[in-house]
Amino acid sequence: MRIRFTKMHGAGNDFVMIDNRTAALSLTTEQIAALCHRRFGVGADGLLLLEKPENPTSHDARMVYYNSDGSRADMCGNGARCFTAFAIAHGVGMAERLRFVTDAGPMTALVRGGQITIAMTTPRDLRLGETIPLKSGPSLVHYINTGVPHAVKFVPDVAAVDIRPEGAELRFHPAWGPKGANANFAQLRPGAPVHLRTYERGVEDETLACGTGVTAVGILAHLVHGIPLPVKVQVASGDVLTVHCRLQANQPMEVTLTGPAAVVFHGEIEI
Repeated sequence: MRIRFTKMHGAGNDFVMIDNRTAALSLTTEQIAALCHRRFGVGADGLLLLEKPENPTSHDARMVYYNSDGSRADMCGNGARCFTAFAIAHGVGMAERLRFVTDAGPMTALVRGGQITIAMTTPRDLRLGETIPLKSGPSLVHYINTGVPHAVKFVPDVAAVDIRPEGAELRFHPAWGPKGANANFAQLRPGAPVHLRTYERGVEDETLACGTGVTAVGILAHLVHGIPLPVKVQVASGDVLTVHCRLQANQPMEVTLTGPAAVVFHGEIEI
C-alpha cells in the first residue's frame, strides 16, 4: 500500500502527518516505527493522524498521536501545532482556528502571525520539590502532567548534562510509576529564555523540542523560581516557545503554548 504523507516539524520536533479522515488506514506498531525510522523510513519523532471527530458539532478534527517506537501517546504539544497547520491546509476548521480532540482531551488552536497558540489541557498531578535518589546523589525534581507526564530537574548548566544516561535514569525512575515520564533538564538564565533539554519517552532519546515539556518547564519555572509569566523557553533546536497560564489556588489553569510549525516536504511511501 502506498500512502501520502507530509513531513513537518515544530521547533525541530518532527512528525509524519497523514490524512486519515476516510479511516481507510490502520497502521500497526511495526509500520509506525518503520515510517519513523531515520534510516529506512521517512524519519520522525512521531506520527500524527488527522481523523474525523466523533462529534463534528463541537470539534473539527481528531488528532491521534504515536511515538516513534509505535506506542500511542495521549498528546504532543509540538505535534498539536503541526496538526493544526496540517488540518487547516486540508480545509478543516477555520483559517485561524481549529477545535480538535486528543486522547488527553479537547483542545483549541489559534493561528496568528505565523505562530500557533494551543490552549492546552489543564495540567494535573503537580508534585513540587521531591527529593529522589539518582546515581549522582539525592536530587530535587518536580513533576507535572501537561497532557503527558514530565519530570523536571533544574540544573546549573544543561550543556553539561549527559542526556542519554541521565535522561533515561530520570525517565524510568520508579517515582513516576510503571509508565515513567519524560525527563527534562532546565537552566535558568537571567534576562534570557529558560534553556531546556528533553529526553522523551517513546523516542528514548533527546529530541530537539518537546511541547508538553516546554509547557511543564514554563509552569514550574514560574511556580518554583518566580519567573514572570509568560515564560519563554529555548529548546535544543534553538527555537523559543512561549508558555502562559492563569493560577488558581497555585494551580495552573488556562495554559497556552505558542510556537512555530513548518512543512519540510510532501511525499509518498510504500508500507
